Amino acid sequence: MYYTIAIPALIAFLVTQILGPGMLKFLHRLKFGQYIREDGPQSHLKKTGTPTMGGVLILIGLVAGCAFYFPMYPAITPVVLVTLGFALIGFADDYIKVVMKRNLGLTEIQKMLGQLIIAILFGIYMIKFSGLGTDIIIPFLSGRTLDLGIFYLPFLIFVALGTVNGANFTDGLDGLASSVTSVIALFLTVIAVGQNTGLEPVTSAMIGALLGFLCFNTNPAKVFMGDTGSLALGGFVVSACFMLKIPLFLPIIAFIYFMEVVSVIIQVGYYKRTKKRVFRMAPIHHHFELGGWPETKVVSMFMITTAVLCLIGLLAF
Repeated sequence: MYYTIAIPALIAFLVTQILGPGMLKFLHRLKFGQYIREDGPQSHLKKTGTPTMGGVLILIGLVAGCAFYFPMYPAITPVVLVTLGFALIGFADDYIKVVMKRNLGLTEIQKMLGQLIIAILFGIYMIKFSGLGTDIIIPFLSGRTLDLGIFYLPFLIFVALGTVNGANFTDGLDGLASSVTSVIALFLTVIAVGQNTGLEPVTSAMIGALLGFLCFNTNPAKVFMGDTGSLALGGFVVSACFMLKIPLFLPIIAFIYFMEVVSVIIQVGYYKRTKKRVFRMAPIHHHFELGGWPETKVVSMFMITTAVLCLIGLLAF
């Protein structure tokens, strides 16, 4: 078992550690610095110019960790491809922001269209080619399943878009998205091993890649993952969950993702109606930050919350 868990994680970790310093210098040389919104927390303005697009480092580590396992473990291929697909959308957004100096990057319609295409392609694969069927496991019912039938594709698209954008909103503090997703990846590894699905090489490789990236991304961050990384993480989590037939577990294990995106929806919707705010600032990690929590405490509490919820997820499984 160490062959499919420890080795991919170690390879991914070592690759990110070896390539990390060189990539930081490369990004600095190209002046790929992060733009910080002036309407965000004032404490974040000092982060302006910190290299971004570091998500590429995570992806290199992930692919390197999986490289020897593609022939023997074909189930990992769709997860890697979906991860890279969403990463490509994020890369385009980062490139426009950083290189072309357009602060808004891709338009919302362009982002949504790209994400929709990736989600549809993955849905078609799951239905037509995966051989996994359209049934999903129901939490807390001892492995009982629900067959979604014709509703499987629209359900997958809805869940994929929600998860990916939730991961994107979570990437707002040093180390937040990386630490939360590493815990989720550990949960997915346990389930993959328990189900004997052959997905553990990719979930383990993601753990290693994220831990390696965290060495450069913890507060004060030397590099940000950018949309390249955050969209990729959402794609990884949602594709692995569907391959494991556990998308209904996402509100539990990825509660932080959903809390982040829901807080934005509530804030925007309520403000449009009343011109008042529910939260001090959205996404919700900024609410806690403006309430006096140090950035490191927010990250720690969100990671601990995810760990506890993943334990509940194991009980639900």
